[in-house]
Amino acid sequence: MEKTVKILVFNNEIEAKLLDEILNEKEIPHLIRSYHDSALDGLWQTRSVWGHLEAAEEQKEEILSIFNEMSKEL
Repeated sequence: MEKTVKILVFNNEIEAKLLDEILNEKEIPHLIRSYHDSALDGLWQTRSVWGHLEAAEEQKEEILSIFNEMSKEL
């Protein structure tokens, strides 16, 4: 995968998993990074945000469009 940029931040694991499934189905390369810290047993993660998605800059608009459509249905 080419250089990635942070595209969006997830509020929870459900958003992350659902978008991951959609992007995999559409064969859009991406990385999802959780902010879980085992030293704090995930405390910071649950009080702020769950994690974020990284992908190629060229995919940003398409991914944001997919995420916005997905979010309307949640």
